[in-house]
Formats: sequence, C-alpha cells, structure tokens
Amino acid sequence: MADVFHALSSPVRRQILKLLKTRDMTAGEIGDRIPVSKSTLSGHFNVLKAADLVVTSRDGTTITYSLNTSVVEDVLTLMVGLLGTQEEETRDADQA
Repeated sequence: MADVFHALSSPVRRQILKLLKTRDMTAGEIGDRIPVSKSTLSGHFNVLKAADLVVTSRDGTTITYSLNTSVVEDVLTLMVGLLGTQEEETRDADQA
C-alpha cells in the first residue's frame, strides 16, 4: 500500500489518473496534455504501474494506459475506513 500512497503523492501522477478516469489513453495523448518531458513522464508511468494503479496494453509500438479501477476502489475504501464518517465519530464519542 505504501507504493500507492507514494504514487498519489505527485501532482503529475494524480493528473495522469484524472485523465485516465475519463478514458484509456496512449502515452502520447497523455504527454500532449501534461507539460513534462517524455523521460519524466515515463518515470511517472513506472511508479503508477508499480503501485498497480494503471495497466497497459501494447499495439505495436503504441502503449495504451488504463486506470486499474479495482485498485483505485480498494484505495478509496481504505481511505473512507481510515477517515470514518461524522456519524461514526459521534457514535464513538457517545460510547466513550
């Protein structure tokens, strides 16, 4: 899970995930929308893949990136569980 939090710590990687939320995109399409060098972008892709937040498919020399929704949902579930809800906090305080 540390890989996921590391991946989410970068504004550029969060921007990539936001783009992929709308649709699958090639590395070139993402590069056209994010003003960083190709080598820097490649490094960000590697971090996102290591965290299993994105998956890739290859067609010849074209790599298409997709959001790994099952991992993203797991992370969101974890975060909601960690943060709790106002209702839970009120109930816990009443029980103390």
